[in-house]
Parts: sequence; structure tokens; C-alpha cells
Amino acid sequence: MSVCLALFSVSVQANEQTTNESSISPNSAALIAQLAEVKLSKTLPVLEQLEAVGGAELLPLFTTLLEGKLYYVKASKQIVAVEKKGSDYLVSDLFSAQLLGAMKKKEIKKIRVNNKLRVFLRQAIARLQIKSPEPEKRLIAIKALYGSLTDSTIDTLKKVYPDETNLEVKEAIELAFALYESKSPLAEKRLAAVNGLAESLENEARNSLTYLVENDSDKKVQMAAGAALKKINERIEFYDFVDQLFFGLSLGSVLLLAAIGLAITFGVMGVINMAHGEMIMLGAYTTYVVQLLMPDAIEYSLLVAVPAAFVVSGLVGILIERGVIRFLHGRPLETLLATFGISLILQQLVRTVFSPLNRQVESPLWMSGSLEINPVLSLTLNRLYILAFALLVFGLLLIILRKTSLGLNVRAVSQNRSMAKAMGIRTDWVDAMTFGLGSGIAGIAGVALSQLTNVGPNLGQSYIIDSFMVVVFGGVGNLWGTLVAAFSLGVANKFLEPVTGAVLASILVLVFIILFIQKKPKGLFPQKGRAAE
Repeated sequence: MSVCLALFSVSVQANEQTTNESSISPNSAALIAQLAEVKLSKTLPVLEQLEAVGGAELLPLFTTLLEGKLYYVKASKQIVAVEKKGSDYLVSDLFSAQLLGAMKKKEIKKIRVNNKLRVFLRQAIARLQIKSPEPEKRLIAIKALYGSLTDSTIDTLKKVYPDETNLEVKEAIELAFALYESKSPLAEKRLAAVNGLAESLENEARNSLTYLVENDSDKKVQMAAGAALKKINERIEFYDFVDQLFFGLSLGSVLLLAAIGLAITFGVMGVINMAHGEMIMLGAYTTYVVQLLMPDAIEYSLLVAVPAAFVVSGLVGILIERGVIRFLHGRPLETLLATFGISLILQQLVRTVFSPLNRQVESPLWMSGSLEINPVLSLTLNRLYILAFALLVFGLLLIILRKTSLGLNVRAVSQNRSMAKAMGIRTDWVDAMTFGLGSGIAGIAGVALSQLTNVGPNLGQSYIIDSFMVVVFGGVGNLWGTLVAAFSLGVANKFLEPVTGAVLASILVLVFIILFIQKKPKGLFPQKGRAAE
């Protein structure tokens, strides 16, 4: 006990020095000290005075009290922040966050709060953050006040409004004024407020307009509120359409990555590779292993995982082609059965090495969160990055096939294998490189999928059927057809899901493809010339 008090006395001296160097005024310090003495029923007036005489420097006090971590030391009545750790309580300076030491529970006492105080604290924190130098914090603070606007809050907003330079924050303040005026006893003010609310997509604006439509006694206000609400709902429907379109394109980008490698091998070699899904799975597990090897550099792990997954899946693909598929040329049924067996072997191998349980792959911070366009539309960053990444891979693959010797050989073999062989092209080498390239791209698809779903042994099986549908629908061996088919099927699936459900939507898409192939057996973009033969 004596050792703890000695340690804490040293800490208190350090704390007093920090406090003296801080910007807390003597009046604020005196009011803060009162929190250790007043009863719960008398705490609110003290907090109100603190907000009046203090400023943004009191935010740590209010936030710590709201979190239930504000204590005072019984011996010295000093106000501190406390974090519980086991049986000890880590005591920190309230404003500098400097650790002062560990104390026992009996040496400190918690400053209690009730629901009434919590409501005040949330509003006070928002009012103090309105004066923050950071526009993002000011915007969040203003939006936090929408549901509890008072005369004092509006007065505070009126003071800061003329000096506000950020357009988004300015619009948020104007909406707060409109929300406040919508409850005015004067019909003219409510009517004017409707015009301000009509331009906003915030929930509070819609709720306020709905209330005016249903309860306002003035017919003009009711009609104006109804028209504004209709206009807002039309905008929301449009943004819902954009949101569904984005998710459709996101699914399409995943299908593109999964199918584009299959389109190459299927188009050049005529091989129905049932192990293609396992190449995707290997890419996802490669991402998992890379993160295990560099746990302190998750932000850069995907930059390492992409080439690593390409190499791992590509080498496995070459091994499969050299070890099995090259002996089965011109025998599609045997190739299908052989690759199906390989897929089972790879699944069991992964279960043996990593266990059958799903593995969670972390997303880097730069892929986390979302890009908020407006209050009703936000685009998740991971899907946005994967969409851009899929288009980048597609572009690089086009360059490889059109501008490199490998691409020239691949096109020659796909058009006329016998003639290409007669011209001296090593068709067996082209087959191996083509299969490796297609498998490597499937591995890259696995990296992308690891950011959207859990990594497990059956990951590839979820996409192999969809990949074949994309290839057949777009036209066998046609990359542009694969691109159009992937995005078409992805968008169609996402627009059908809200109406029919996920399972029925997939069935309807499959039925459509079957009917389409009956009319156009070679797909959307059939190959022409020798390649069609």
C-alpha cells in the first residue's frame, strides 16, 4: 500500500506539471475538481458550467466520463482516467494520457453517470467538436446533433456558420437550421424549412418531412412536404439502382478473374479443366500463408500475395499439364475425369495441410471501409479495388496475347495446331505456358476472393460452374466475350436476387444461358476464320 502511494505521489507531481503546462483554465480546473465531491444529482450543473467556461480542451473529460472511465483518487481527490487490467487499475492523466501508475480498486472511486448525463455528454461532445480544426470531425459532430437540436445548439451553429469554409460542413449546418425550423409554430418558417429539407438525403430530413405530411395543420406545408418527400424518394430509388449495379459489376469482376484463365486454356487447348477452381483456392491460401509470414506488414501483404499466388498456381498448372493433360489431347471426356480427380486430390491436400476449417484473411486498412457518395449510397472499397484490379488484369492479358511472342504462338496454336507445329512452333511448350498462364490468373482471382469471403478447401467449387457459364456464354476463347459475359451475368444476378432470392436467381440465369446457347451455340462473340474450325 505504501509503495503504491509513493509511486502515485511521484505520478501526481508529474501530472500536476503536465496540467500546469496544459491549456486548462483555473476556472475549468476548479469545476473539474468539484466532480470528486458533488452527488450524482448535482453533476449536471457542473458539467454545464464546464462546457460554458471551457472549450475543445475539455473533450477528453467528457469522452472519458461518457465511456465510464472517469475516477478520482480518494487520497488526493485528483480526477484521472482509469483502464482496468486484471485486478489492477491503470491510472492515466486525463488530458495528456500519460500513464501515472497502477492502483487498487479501494484507492480510487468511479464518477457515476446516468442516462440523463449520457444524453447531455453526447450533445456536449458534439457541440465542442463543432469547433474542431478538422472538417471531418466538425461534420460528424453536426450530424450527431440532428436528432436533438435545441436553442443553445442552434445559437452555437449560428456563431460558427459565417466562418465555416468547408462546403460540406456548411450544408450540414444549413440542414440543421432547416430541421430546427421545421418544428417552428409559424407556418411560414415550416414552409421555408421544407425547401431546405428537400435537397437532403439524410434520414432526419425524410423523417421530418414525413411528420409534416402526416401531422401539419397547414395544407400548404403538407403539400410542399409531400412534393419534397416524393422528390427525395425518386433520388433514393436511383441511388438504389446504382448500388445494385455496383454490386453486379463487383460480382462480374470476380467472375471475370475466375473465368478469364479458363477461357484461355479452353480456347487454345480445348481442355475442360475441372481443377480450375482449385487453382483459385491455391491463390487464396497463398494469400493466407503470405500474411502468416509477414504479420507486421499486412498493409503490403497483397502486393506480395498477387505475384506469389500467380507463381504458385501457375507452377501447379504447368505440373498438371505436363504430368497428365498432355497425354490426353483430343480426348475431352478423359481430360474432364482426370482434372476432376486432380481437383479432389488438391482439396484433400489442403485439408491435410491447413485443416478443413475456413481461414480468415485480413484486409489491409486501405481496402477497408467504404467511399461514401451520399447518405444513401456508399461503395465498399474492397469491391471497388477488385473491380479495378480485374480490369487491369484483363488489360495486361490482352497485351500479353497481342504484343508478345507467347501471345503470337498461342493465337497460332488456337487457330491451327497442325500448321503451327509444321511451322516450327513448339506446341507442347505453348500448351504448358498457356495452361500455366490460365492457372496463374486463377490464383490471382483467389487473392481477390480472399478479401470478400473466407478461405476454405471448397472455395473454388463455388465458382467453377459460373466460370464455365461465362466462357460458354461469351464465346469459347474470346476474351472480350468473357468480359461482356462476366459483367452481364453478374449484373443480371444481382438485379434478380431481390425479386427471386439468391438460389432462384442463379437458376434463372442458368436457364437463360441454356436457351441462349440453343439459339447461338458459339456464344455472344464466336470465333471466326480458322479458329472457328
